[in-house]
Amino acid sequence: MGFQESFKALSDPTRRQIIQLLKKEKMTAGEIVNHFQMTGASISHHLSILKNAGLVIDDKQGKYIYYELNLSVVEEIMSWLASLKEEK
Repeated sequence: MGFQESFKALSDPTRRQIIQLLKKEKMTAGEIVNHFQMTGASISHHLSILKNAGLVIDDKQGKYIYYELNLSVVEEIMSWLASLKEEK
C-alpha cells in the first residue's frame, strides 16, 4: 500500500464522505449505508477500495464488521503533505 493507492481512493467524493463519517466513530457497513442514497453493494465496494488503500481497517465483532479510520496511514499522508510546505 502506497501513496498512489491512497490518493486514488481519496479521489472519489463518496469515499471522502465515508472517511468523514469514520473520523467520528467506527461504524458497520449498514450504518454507513444509512448516510447515502446508494445500495449496500456500492458502499461495500467503496469500503473495499478504502481498505485496500490502507485508509480503513475492519474489525469483526460477533456477526458485525466495524470499519474505522486507519490513523497511522492518514498521519503518514498528512506528514508527507506538510513536508511539501516546509521551507528549503
